[in-house]
Amino acid sequence: MANCVIRNWQGEEAGSATLELAVAREENASHIVHRALIRQTNNARQGTASAKTRAEVRGGGRKPWKQKGTGRARAGSIRSPLWRGGGVIFGPKPKDYNMKMNRKERRLALRTALMSRTEDIIVVQDFTTNVAQPKTKEFVQALTRWGVEAESKVLVIVAEIEDNTLLSIRNIAKVKMISASGLNVFDLLNADQIVATAEAIAKIQEVYNDD
Repeated sequence: MANCVIRNWQGEEAGSATLELAVAREENASHIVHRALIRQTNNARQGTASAKTRAEVRGGGRKPWKQKGTGRARAGSIRSPLWRGGGVIFGPKPKDYNMKMNRKERRLALRTALMSRTEDIIVVQDFTTNVAQPKTKEFVQALTRWGVEAESKVLVIVAEIEDNTLLSIRNIAKVKMISASGLNVFDLLNADQIVATAEAIAKIQEVYNDD
């Protein structure tokens, strides 16, 4: 269980929030989180890389010169992998990199990854009303007031993504915003600090603790 201080738009303490999620056993935690991370990154691969073999390269049907008498090495095709413009030996071909992982395992890995970052989570009140219109400068100032360190990679978790908030954040370097329902292991582990609204914490507690 983790107890977090809730801060308002000005960075002042405005209450507390509790996050309690079932996590993997200590001896299995790193293994299951690693599996979930590898699955996510592998499933994001397109797998469309393709190189032509000597059979697929256009041309090369005629023997370039006769077998004997020229003094040169024997050659049967100008599309040999040894020639410039020839085929590729053992080159990449389209491949499906998708990995399977049980739903309960995925959710367990997600909860474990989130709870491992509790020391880096900054909980704030819902700031939708404070972002009445897109203002990147004001949001940067708010991040500083909340204690976000400069140049750190920040993950902002909200209950629901609002257009004004998204427009205010999208041009800030190293800051990414996702909804509570879109949590994923990579973003949780990749961020240096996590900013989550109190509503997002409540939604996470409700949605991800049902197993």
